[in-house]
Amino acid sequence: MKRPVIVALPGDGIGRIVVPEALRVLSAAGLDAEVISAEIGWECWQRDGEPLPRRTIDLLAEHRLGLLGAITSKPPAKALAELPEPLRAREIRYESPILTLRRLFAQEICVRPCRSWPGNPTNFVRRHLDGSIEEPAIDIVVFRQNTEGLYSGVEWLDPPEPVRRALASHPRFAPFVDVSGPELAITVRIVTRGACRRILEAAFRHARAAGIRTVTLAEKPNVLRATSGLFEDVGREVQSVWPDIRLHSVNIDALLMQLARRPEDHRVIVASNLLGDLVSDAVAGLTGGLGFASSASLGPEVSVFEPAHGSAPRHARFDPPLVNPIAAILAGASLAEAAGRPDVAASIRASVGRVVADGRVRTYDMLRLAAGPDAVAAGAAPTSAMTDAIVAALGAA
Repeated sequence: MKRPVIVALPGDGIGRIVVPEALRVLSAAGLDAEVISAEIGWECWQRDGEPLPRRTIDLLAEHRLGLLGAITSKPPAKALAELPEPLRAREIRYESPILTLRRLFAQEICVRPCRSWPGNPTNFVRRHLDGSIEEPAIDIVVFRQNTEGLYSGVEWLDPPEPVRRALASHPRFAPFVDVSGPELAITVRIVTRGACRRILEAAFRHARAAGIRTVTLAEKPNVLRATSGLFEDVGREVQSVWPDIRLHSVNIDALLMQLARRPEDHRVIVASNLLGDLVSDAVAGLTGGLGFASSASLGPEVSVFEPAHGSAPRHARFDPPLVNPIAAILAGASLAEAAGRPDVAASIRASVGRVVADGRVRTYDMLRLAAGPDAVAAGAAPTSAMTDAIVAALGAA
């Protein structure tokens, strides 16, 4: 097997802390890979006016596997204000490098695995009338369409006249016809049949491979009749090819209520971009929080794996670092699978499970402590101590 090359993209803030920890675990678990570091993020923007350098794009195109830390993004006015004067004069516009990567490499499939780890004090629990506490096992994978919907980037503040004329042809636009341009912002929700089919097929393939009998489609067709309605129509078409797997179509708001009550009833959830983003964070909150939430953006050629948390620049300033590295470590496990080493992935996940169940090493978020210099004195393990424990557990199978 060809030796894989990992393009490491630490990015901003705590991304620079957790990516080296994930790489350390991958190496200890037996993934023999070359690691090439590449720039991405806010410092690139401030220095060059480009948050995603061409060299980084080329490295990903060549090596196909990326491990991303986190990205800082700011609103357009603030982004422009942080540029040096010569760059501001060029009137360049900040664009999210993550969204750019998804578009460039057709990373339509976002996979967010969320599982509860026994012994994690931040897991979802239910309290019964007799005072007993039940901790259900949660194992949900969210499949999120990654390039369309409300994140497609087709939007205007003060829309141009041709856009206004086109919108005015729809009777429901009548209340907005006389709204002045600067007072009007428009974002277009774009959903295509082909993209719906591909994300649904990915969800059904996963369900079949895992022996799961139901795929939940989370949309809002009773209100978003055209876009969610198309998604639901395609869902029925795809399900007809998988007669042994049921399609459970549910409104997104009803699903969120169900997850708050009986999350273990769901195993595979598929949704459009924004709704998938919302439901995946909701599920992450039931399974330990963003410190345990990893994500994969999968394309036909290039795939990028990352923790689902943000860059949290304030947290990056603590010494020693306190951030929970498990989300990045689990992202590394998914990368190992993509590199053809499911054994490495299984070993990493088992080691995370052993450390969490043992309970002697817990980061501040697991202890429900505020992040800060007092957390270690209160019993929280620094970032490196959690990684050390997971590495040590690799040999304890």
